[in-house]
Amino acid sequence: MQSPLRHGRAAIGTTLAGGALAALSQAPDRASRLLRHRYPTVAVTGMTGVGKTRLADRLSKRASAESAAGTDVGSAVMERRTRRNARLRGYRFRVVPGENAATRLGALDEVFHDEPVDGVLHVVAWGHATPRRTGGTTGTALASREEQLAAELEDWAITAHRIASMAVRRDRPTWLVVAVTKADLFADDIEAAVRYYSPGSGTPFGDKLDELRALAGGAKLSIDVLPVCARGGDKRSAMPEKACNDLLGRLELRMAQLSGHV
Repeated sequence: MQSPLRHGRAAIGTTLAGGALAALSQAPDRASRLLRHRYPTVAVTGMTGVGKTRLADRLSKRASAESAAGTDVGSAVMERRTRRNARLRGYRFRVVPGENAATRLGALDEVFHDEPVDGVLHVVAWGHATPRRTGGTTGTALASREEQLAAELEDWAITAHRIASMAVRRDRPTWLVVAVTKADLFADDIEAAVRYYSPGSGTPFGDKLDELRALAGGAKLSIDVLPVCARGGDKRSAMPEKACNDLLGRLELRMAQLSGHV
């Protein structure tokens, strides 16, 4: 017959073992939550030619070969960037290809369904995107500003559907920043450009944002619209370096606020 003392020790041992197993089973979840808190994942979306990679390079404090050469070369695959600071905080950027190809659709599935991101940086250019030839053909293309704005709307319709689908499945809010890039090309009309992309503006893009907020639920989706210039220090930019850096700084501050870093 087992003594009460031995039985008690066995029970304590079983309890401790169970607690240790429970702690170990919860460790990956805790580590994942800590990682997402310190390094939230951000999808960088937008049509081809708007400057997604250049902006992601600036935000991650990285200079890619394309940016160093001053070119806007699109990528056919999803690119990854990571930003870290001394406080062990930052972002994991996922730059979604702008071309309408299978790789783009696969990247959209990944960032909005398979591994849902914490925030979305949707890049637009107020009709000033660099025209690209289709099918991987090299060389420049021609497109009017009106055609580029129409292409932005078509691109946004695909992305907005994915954002809405992701937002309604989550138990925490999703943030969206519409980054109106290449602001140095319309420095005197920045306010008009921001108004065009703002919810409640009555513009084609503004109406699409209103529809997205209705689908996703206003409480689950915050929307900001900020101008940005990613050509700080670029001699070809019509905007002074300080002005470009100030716009980029405003975007970085807002992202930090939305991510709980400040």
